Amino acid sequence: MIDLEKAITSLAANDVDYVIVGGVAISLHSSGYITQDLDFCYSRSKDNIHRLFNALSSFDPMPRNWPEGLPFIFDESTLRNGTNFTFDTSIGAIDLLAEVKGIGSYPEALANSVIYNLYGAQVNAFNLDALIVSKTAADRPKDHLVLPELLALREALDPDEE
Repeated sequence: MIDLEKAITSLAANDVDYVIVGGVAISLHSSGYITQDLDFCYSRSKDNIHRLFNALSSFDPMPRNWPEGLPFIFDESTLRNGTNFTFDTSIGAIDLLAEVKGIGSYPEALANSVIYNLYGAQVNAFNLDALIVSKTAADRPKDHLVLPELLALREALDPDEE
């Protein structure tokens, strides 16, 4: 289970540009969905990569399912040379996405987000429509399970919208 408070406060303290895009975003919209990790889309700018490295390095990120004994170096170069990462950390699972299927990269994710106050920090998270689009595009069984609830939430908030 992710220690969301530690993750959010570290990202905020380091001024990381990111948008929460997964299960945490779904939960923020009053869904009953339970998630074990933090998924976010992040800016790929050089400065943001530096800030992201600073925010996460103290949590000892290792790629999920990384073979035991195989070396891994978490540094700015690793973040610059990759795009999507699934990390196990000392505070739980954190997934970094350079692009979200159906939405796009960080600028598009930001344009499709709303602001929440979490643990004293302002954070951006996908709006309901972006969650619906991204979960539909991802087309995984777990996404199919949450889509009816997301559609019902959208209808409850705007019953006239078709």
